[in-house]
Amino acid sequence: MEPIQLIAGVIFLASVIALVTGIIDSVIAALLGVFLMVITQVMSEVEAFKYVDWNVICILLGIWVIAGYFGKSGIPEYLSSKMLRLSKGNVAVFVTLLGTLSGYISMFVDNVVVVLMMAPVVFTVTRQIKFPTFPAVLFIGLCANFMGTALLLGDLPPQMLHSVSGVEFSGFIWHSGRPSSFFILGLTYLCVVAIFFFRFIKVYGPKAMPPGAAVDTTSRRLDHFVKDKAFTFIVLSFFLATIVAMSMRKLLGWHLGFIALMGATLLILTLEVLHKRLKLSNPGFEEILSEMDWRAIFFYVSLFALVGGLEKVGIIKAVADWLVPYIKGNLLAGFSLLYWATVPIVGLVEHDAYILTFLYVIRDLGTYHGINPWPLWWGLLWAGTLGSNLTIAGAPALFVALNCSQKEDACKINLKEFLSYSVPYVISSTVICFLLAILVWVLPYVNH
Repeated sequence: MEPIQLIAGVIFLASVIALVTGIIDSVIAALLGVFLMVITQVMSEVEAFKYVDWNVICILLGIWVIAGYFGKSGIPEYLSSKMLRLSKGNVAVFVTLLGTLSGYISMFVDNVVVVLMMAPVVFTVTRQIKFPTFPAVLFIGLCANFMGTALLLGDLPPQMLHSVSGVEFSGFIWHSGRPSSFFILGLTYLCVVAIFFFRFIKVYGPKAMPPGAAVDTTSRRLDHFVKDKAFTFIVLSFFLATIVAMSMRKLLGWHLGFIALMGATLLILTLEVLHKRLKLSNPGFEEILSEMDWRAIFFYVSLFALVGGLEKVGIIKAVADWLVPYIKGNLLAGFSLLYWATVPIVGLVEHDAYILTFLYVIRDLGTYHGINPWPLWWGLLWAGTLGSNLTIAGAPALFVALNCSQKEDACKINLKEFLSYSVPYVISSTVICFLLAILVWVLPYVNH
């Protein structure tokens, strides 16, 4: 290993260790790593800037702005009310349906935002029956983190795959003549939700209800939740138009980041222009900006630059070369090794950094060694997403869910209780997804 590679590797590992241990703030750790790579001449400041995929950053900014307005439209609360009505007062059914809905919303909205939208809905029910909120809110966090990778918009890992491979919106539904992320994760998701429904029967089922406890299932009209129909209509129209435009990126010839930012900008301008004329009750743009996770933006920018430093000095290609004998000789064994090594790692470390690094490693396996990267890319993405549900270190949505439930219940949740839900969720989801991935994405290439 050359000295410059050793320097880059040490800086990267030190940054990751700082992220995992929490010795210093995660954003500071990532930024400091970039500064050290520049100072030690691993790369120049201009190269660090160029390694950042600004297209992905623009996607995040645009979608987060639109999702911020969507969260204040009243639609999520209205849908949740319908879930309660549909469950006919059965809290186990309600929790399962609400978690399921949270997962599907997270395909378009950041998973942390989904938890913050749905947790108050749980509180209104658990307060009536005096039950703990933790199982329900954690389930929402697990589900929201699960389905964010089903499509291109919901989470950073699929956007990073778009950055590295160029896969389009439709590629997450159907790719290379076979079902891809949406169908594989969707089927896995429904199986896991069904499994947890039977667990919630014991926690929230009729037999567990206190004597005389009942849930208010009074049917409420749309206008009970949607206070400003004109505002809601405008937000939904731009939200849907942006998603449709992103799905037609190749036809339009624009980058996804441009489409997302254009959708957000036009939505903001429309609301500002019509605010007084239609007497809209929309939140101000400053309020939306203040609620955005700017720390995450700085972290993701630094992350791209850090991995870019590894790429420049050849470490990523070296790791790819090292993996060739394990994957080229037997795709099934190589896929299994990558998948099951990823699951526990991303449960304990920040999964975005790991996934981005290995996306580039797999790209080089395809570029320099002729290995089909797609089974490995999908396996990495799915294992990286599902495995991150193990602890709060792997998934910020779980950290938010834990905090919300502890504040509501006014008690601390111990690690054993947390793992009693997260471990079965991770095991069931990763095993089911692995079997589907082998059947659809590995065996056809092995036989070929």
